[in-house]
Amino acid sequence: MPYRLISVIGMVSLMLGCAKPAVDQTRSEQWFKQGKAAAEKIKQQTVLNTQAAKNIVLVVGDGMGITTLTAARIFNGQQQGNTGEENQLSFEAFPHVALIKTYNTDQQTPDSAGTMTALISGEKTDAGVLGVKASAERGNCASMAEAGTKLNTLADLAAKLGKKTAVVTTTRVTHATPAATYAHSVERNWESDDKLPESAQANGCKDIASQFVDNWAKHQLDVLLGGGRRHFLPESAGGKRKDGVDLTQRWQQQGGVYLTDADQLAAMPVSDKPVLGLFSASHIEYAYQRPDQQPGLQAMTAAALKQIQGNEEGYLLVIEAGRIDHGHHAGQAYKALTETEELHQTIGWLQEQIDLEETLIIVTADHSHTLTLLGYPTRGNPVLGRIRTNRGEVLDYPTLNYRNGPGAARWHKHSYDEYDSAADSGQVFQPALVPLEYETHGGEDVALYAAGPWAHLFGGTMEQHWVYHVMEHAFRPE
Repeated sequence: MPYRLISVIGMVSLMLGCAKPAVDQTRSEQWFKQGKAAAEKIKQQTVLNTQAAKNIVLVVGDGMGITTLTAARIFNGQQQGNTGEENQLSFEAFPHVALIKTYNTDQQTPDSAGTMTALISGEKTDAGVLGVKASAERGNCASMAEAGTKLNTLADLAAKLGKKTAVVTTTRVTHATPAATYAHSVERNWESDDKLPESAQANGCKDIASQFVDNWAKHQLDVLLGGGRRHFLPESAGGKRKDGVDLTQRWQQQGGVYLTDADQLAAMPVSDKPVLGLFSASHIEYAYQRPDQQPGLQAMTAAALKQIQGNEEGYLLVIEAGRIDHGHHAGQAYKALTETEELHQTIGWLQEQIDLEETLIIVTADHSHTLTLLGYPTRGNPVLGRIRTNRGEVLDYPTLNYRNGPGAARWHKHSYDEYDSAADSGQVFQPALVPLEYETHGGEDVALYAAGPWAHLFGGTMEQHWVYHVMEHAFRPE
């Protein structure tokens, strides 16, 4: 029995139906029959795929914790006119699931630099550092002088194996998660030289944007697409760089392809030249308000895949839905949920483009957030709205709340009606308990979903850096 993406669990999800409730919700025996049919289908899965993975796709929903997944699942279902709870996100049909511990070596609740370094390098490290061991000190360039401080990445391994490599993100390409795939820095905020201290420059440290362009000959990445143009341009050209260097010109002089808008991306021919696409000055805009000249996550994923999938030795594709995290930090759940919905749609499309006989796909998060889903709302209650109970009561607080963040100062009794009318606008702040300018990360485990060669190695509760070692084994099983 061949192992396919639409696996047994995937077939169960299709059978149950994501668009419409598959059972009469007033008849309990229908729920029993549905569950029994699902169990029978699951029992049929007996064959595991233990061949080498020609390709690996690593997908990171930045900040996509368990509550975010649940809320996004309901939100997406309700967008289709259904109650929402019975819905399923595209990757939730993957047959292998694990819980991933996210702590950094020096923090219970992590940051994205340390967590992505663990995922892509196979070694836990401190918060705030990229591609370096925990023995290096954050912000201290001299601490990188020790031999062996820099960590190799899965992109390095893929390149050695002759595979094409691509990274796609909705954040700046120099932001922590994408930067961890190619940069080595004791400070994640050194995106360009405007933040690089004189002491760091004197000790030979380079900013993250310079590292990418100056290391082009190593062919670390064949494709890098996202935002962050300002860190590649000098101040005279509207950028952040104080050294006067236009890194986009340097990139092109070295033979690289440089793209700046969605039309150029769509028209890009397949070639062996490395590609750098910078589609905004900072992050790509949120999906709900994105201008036409900025490509979305699916468009960037499609363009990257087009460039790399013809390689005979295979590829590594890293995809980050980075603005889920930013929506949460802003205390505005609508932004985070629409970004998660975009990821769901992108993975749904991607499933049709790849062969799970030879491609390992992993969808996970680097960390969670303080979002909570609470209060006994009635079935089908708008997940972004105020709570309506089974008795018809309308409570003066919504289903989604944050433990901390800007909503603590912005939530007032006179805004209840305004909240209901504007909940889907991206302007509303969820209430929060502790007043902070920005909401913080959460420290609990996150989910991982996997399908393809060696995906069965994921299960139980795992350390975050183990994910790398499963991917390494999948590329070259012994």
